[in-house]
Amino acid sequence: NTRGGGHSEALKNYNVGRTLGIGTFGKVRIAEHKHTGHKVAIKILNRRQMRTMEMEEKAKREIKILRLFIHPHIIRLYEVIYTPTDIFVVMEYCKYGELFDCIVEKGRLQEDEARRIFQQIISGVEYCHRNMVAHRDLKPENLLLDSKYNVKLADFGLSNVMHDGHFLKTSCGSPNYAAPEVISGKLYAGPEVDVWSCGVILYALLCGTLPFDDDNIPKLFKKIKGGIYILPSHLSALARDLIPRMLVVDPMKRITIREIREHPWFQNRLPRYLAVPPPDTAQQAKMIDEDTLKEIVNLGYDKDHVCESLCNRLQNEATVAYYLLLDNRFRATSGYLGADYLQSMGRSFNQFTSSESASPSTRQYLPASNDSQGSGLRPYYPVERKWALGC
Repeated sequence: NTRGGGHSEALKNYNVGRTLGIGTFGKVRIAEHKHTGHKVAIKILNRRQMRTMEMEEKAKREIKILRLFIHPHIIRLYEVIYTPTDIFVVMEYCKYGELFDCIVEKGRLQEDEARRIFQQIISGVEYCHRNMVAHRDLKPENLLLDSKYNVKLADFGLSNVMHDGHFLKTSCGSPNYAAPEVISGKLYAGPEVDVWSCGVILYALLCGTLPFDDDNIPKLFKKIKGGIYILPSHLSALARDLIPRMLVVDPMKRITIREIREHPWFQNRLPRYLAVPPPDTAQQAKMIDEDTLKEIVNLGYDKDHVCESLCNRLQNEATVAYYLLLDNRFRATSGYLGADYLQSMGRSFNQFTSSESASPSTRQYLPASNDSQGSGLRPYYPVERKWALGC
């Protein structure tokens, strides 16, 4: 029983459950994949509403981008189902919801916890940039936590599409994380905008507050454009060195993702799997996990058909089942994180185990910091290839 209001044929491979959240163009519902028994989140996007706002083609472009991505810290897109009335986007289910709610609930994180999360975020952002995609809407609301507290970059414009300079006209667009060049309406390449947003996120993780905030929007913009914020005294010396290098007003002098990776604060306790950049999407398509392949064959799928579909990046029942099994195998073995770390994270985040969500509909706000001046310079190398923009 899909309980999905007329979606039974389109979602015949899923048992659709309760609504997790409601967005601009539709809702997100939890579902169980019938063949594997694993949970997914299904975004149901209403095509009529999207056409009214001239967003359907944009959503299709973003889906095309996300289909290419295979990364442990980017939300997995399993399949997209089109009907005359709706677009069903079947995605990885993140049990513990938004990183935003974690920060609101806990306040500032211990530096080791914040670093682990930040390392995962930067790994995902770097992967996007290597594939010529700039997210442009990075914020804790768009960073989800799976059942093992791994971070997943999400919302590449699938349901929360914004136009440049229109932050105040959408419910999802927060200017608090936007770079000075964005709110000023200046031209920008893309990656340096994500670096600024990552700087704001790191500040929020370590401080439990936002560096730039004001109920008066002109005053908020003035703070952002001036780089006016305060670094709390409780931060370590290395954290106090890294954050200002990311929150440099001039994008040409802002630290790059590569330089963030090389920073001593970032390098501390860096997991082995994050020490080396992941292969590109073409290489990844040829990497097939033998144990998962055996499992998928045991479910009745043809081995040659599965391998051919995976190598050609096709979407069909076999590839959906394969990636669901692969992702859940990863989580079942504690993924990339050690057992000791997961145990400590479980203690730190145990208040979130009672609620499962992918996109909470209620919204709280992080408190603001006081004013001060931050500065830091790093050389910048320009991007020459054409970038795909996330929002």
